[in-house]
Amino acid sequence: MMKLNRRHFTALAGASLLAAPAIKAYAADVTLKLGHLANEQNSWHKASIRFGEEVAKLTEGRVEVQVFPNESLGKEIDLINGMQLGTADMTITGESLQNWAPMAALLAVPYAYLTLDQMDQVASGEIGEQIKAQVMSNAQIRPLAYFARGPRNLTSNREIMTPDDLNGLKLRVPNVPLFVKTWEALGAAPTPMAFSEVFTSLQNGTIDAQENPLALIDSANFNEVQKFVNKTEHVRSWIYLTISELSWGRLSEADQDAVMQAAATAQQYERELFLADEERLTQILQDKGMTFVDSDKAAFAASAKDAVLANVAPEIKPVVEQLFASQG
Repeated sequence: MMKLNRRHFTALAGASLLAAPAIKAYAADVTLKLGHLANEQNSWHKASIRFGEEVAKLTEGRVEVQVFPNESLGKEIDLINGMQLGTADMTITGESLQNWAPMAALLAVPYAYLTLDQMDQVASGEIGEQIKAQVMSNAQIRPLAYFARGPRNLTSNREIMTPDDLNGLKLRVPNVPLFVKTWEALGAAPTPMAFSEVFTSLQNGTIDAQENPLALIDSANFNEVQKFVNKTEHVRSWIYLTISELSWGRLSEADQDAVMQAAATAQQYERELFLADEERLTQILQDKGMTFVDSDKAAFAASAKDAVLANVAPEIKPVVEQLFASQG
């Protein structure tokens, strides 16, 4: 073991004193905790990590973002409540915000956006700005960026090309009245059910079909009990990366600018991941034996329109009418 003489000790002590200011310079003045429901493989989580890295770089370490996946900081609604009270900083949330801001329901309206480009035009345009303004005003939560969600597709054991092919199909849907009424109008027999019960219900024939984005179709192993992915793409939606207005107020103007710049980078990065993910998931499900069907989306959209307009909240109905009209 090496013995340290006084000269060695003095040199080491001097080196540690020199290092101390450098460590202090990078200690964060503000720490933001970002909790969300996705797992570590999800593009939202990867984009959140990228957001934190960009924030640290652009603020020279003054602001630190700590990311907590898998609901480890709490469920979505609990985090929103915490953000309003000042006990939580950030989360990823979407149409749940309609509990405070009715316009947030526009994030997930059947056939309001037929393509990703149409959705982008709305989310980043005048309607998107109105949604964000209402969320900030009513919920005291500030959307910083938005991420695309995979379109919902219908899985079944028979091909579904048009609404006529539904013909009483027993279809699990989430307990969302708008979704239930829309599928009824299309000719299916929608059955609200907890997601955890879907696989067994498909297996034992209680239901014939279900609808979800490709990521959930894959992770739930629906390929074991369903043959077809019918590309109905009946709901396209987005979700926001958000910060509490209370936490936002703790940032200097320069750091607020840095956070917005980091959010824009995270949004672009998430989109790249999302597009690659949709391609990868399609291939995975095909490799697992599922057949993809190019359903007639125009026929589905036309049949769904009246039911959607009859069942959306009055506060957003004029906007939904405008969205349908813009599709030509």
